[in-house]
Amino acid sequence: MRVSLKNLIIPSIPLAVVLVGSCFVIWMSAYLGAPYSTVATQNTALDASLQSIFSLNLLLSNLVCISLTLLNAFLIAQINNRFTIIRTRTFLPILIFLILMSTWNQTHIMIGSLFGLTLFIFALFNFFTMSRDRKASEQAFMGSLLISVGSLFINPLIFVIPVCWVGFIMFQSFSLRTFLASVFGVLTPWILFLAVRFLITPEFDITKQIDVYLNIDYSFSTFSLSEMIYSASIAIIMLIGIIGMYSVSNSDAINTRNKLNFLFLMLLTIIVLAFLFRNQFISFLPFIALVYSMLFSHPLTLKQNNFYGILFVVFCLINIAFVISKYFIF
Repeated sequence: MRVSLKNLIIPSIPLAVVLVGSCFVIWMSAYLGAPYSTVATQNTALDASLQSIFSLNLLLSNLVCISLTLLNAFLIAQINNRFTIIRTRTFLPILIFLILMSTWNQTHIMIGSLFGLTLFIFALFNFFTMSRDRKASEQAFMGSLLISVGSLFINPLIFVIPVCWVGFIMFQSFSLRTFLASVFGVLTPWILFLAVRFLITPEFDITKQIDVYLNIDYSFSTFSLSEMIYSASIAIIMLIGIIGMYSVSNSDAINTRNKLNFLFLMLLTIIVLAFLFRNQFISFLPFIALVYSMLFSHPLTLKQNNFYGILFVVFCLINIAFVISKYFIF
């Protein structure tokens, strides 16, 4: 059996519309009947305020999240085209991201998380333009500020900042100037936020504004059998994709390899944070989907052979099967 992804890598406009529409159908199928979450989540103070605006209208929450997801998918395409993370134009990062986000219906009402992801992508734009520029203090400041603003919605997101500093080293842009700019970028949103909260409610408790408490007491009973099988399956697929990515990355430019290494390090960091801060596990899922889609698309696009074609089909079937399985969980 010969499976080719050529038509998906550069699809026609009608086919692209059909693919995006199919993801929309999967998304709305969850709204119509599948349960939303089997893992506890706890909103931060700011995220809870935002969520309360839409909590009475589940359809509106879904529509807002769909809009943010489509915006994030568009930004993924732009960041790939601008920085040639995959050295050819490809639709696969968008498609894989939308498949994952449509399948992970726990995220379909997480407005703060998806908005934080938008800020995170804009931060990547700033960091990726710092390559070999030790004077890029403006980009370091703006990228760190955007992540810091995102951490107001997902507090543990602040812990990716040290990984960004490692990225500065990878991009040969680390200097005292860029480091201090990044530190000031991190501090500015939090100082302003806490100052405003203090002015509005002088008796407020700062410990209730910051949700960074470790909660790693996982029990397998928290997850259904289908969730465990699904998680293991896509993890194996990602591992195969990572191996395939590094097998062809030697043909990439040094700057591109540095960006791929940075994204892989970011994926590992976000997964660790998701498990260390269990109460924010769902909030980190869109970030995992972002990096997963960019890394997995690399070998699928550049190694157009039958093996990776079948691997992508398996990936799609696993996600479809997982969506269907949710209707049989009570």
